[in-house]
Amino acid sequence: MKKYLRALVMCFSMFCAIPCPIHSWAEESVPYISLFLPLVGAFVGGLWTLCAYVLRLLALPNLVNAAILCAFPFLITGGMHMDGFLDVTDAVKSRRPLEERRKILKDPHVGSFAVLSAILLIMGQFALFASAKEEANILALLIICVCSRCMAAAAVILLKPMKTSQYATAKTRSKVRALVPLLVLAAVVACGFVFFGKYGFVSLAVIAGYSVFAACGYRSLQGMSGDISGYALTLAELCGVAVYALI
Repeated sequence: MKKYLRALVMCFSMFCAIPCPIHSWAEESVPYISLFLPLVGAFVGGLWTLCAYVLRLLALPNLVNAAILCAFPFLITGGMHMDGFLDVTDAVKSRRPLEERRKILKDPHVGSFAVLSAILLIMGQFALFASAKEEANILALLIICVCSRCMAAAAVILLKPMKTSQYATAKTRSKVRALVPLLVLAAVVACGFVFFGKYGFVSLAVIAGYSVFAACGYRSLQGMSGDISGYALTLAELCGVAVYALI
């Protein structure tokens, strides 16, 4: 039980910028961190939804609301997933041989491909929030965050990791353990359609977006890593926001 509790604390510490009152780290708990990603997604998504609700109460100008909602997921995660997005974009877009792409992935410097892609991504997300209808169901933001992290958890468990990845252990890839995020994902998708009608489609957009971009990173770098997961998660959430705003 202690290893799971440590994994829970470690997961929140790694993937949420809000300081965790409990500090704990144990290597034996690393393989179980991914199990708690959906829970972190629910927490982040809940705060994102609450932020959207407060903004509606304040009746701020639409562009101000859009800017805050656009920035919120990047700020609340401390840029963790955006960092992966930047690294993988530079590596994939370089179109260099595999070993060079992997070196670029680990290079702490940010290249022009990453900068341009980040600008386009943020502009797109801002434009989508600015275009969202006033009556849009803000609970879709909760669905987006939970689904993206369920996909991330399943991917790092099931897909072959890169040798340099922190997930490169046999225990991490337990297929049985992958049932947890997949079952949560199935429940969220079903509840989304039952309780939120057309806004349930945001879950399908996130699943499709994550699958496509994770496959792109995985194929280009010949393995899965936390950076690839962050890359796919960031773009998957953009896909979910697109459906939320335009449906």
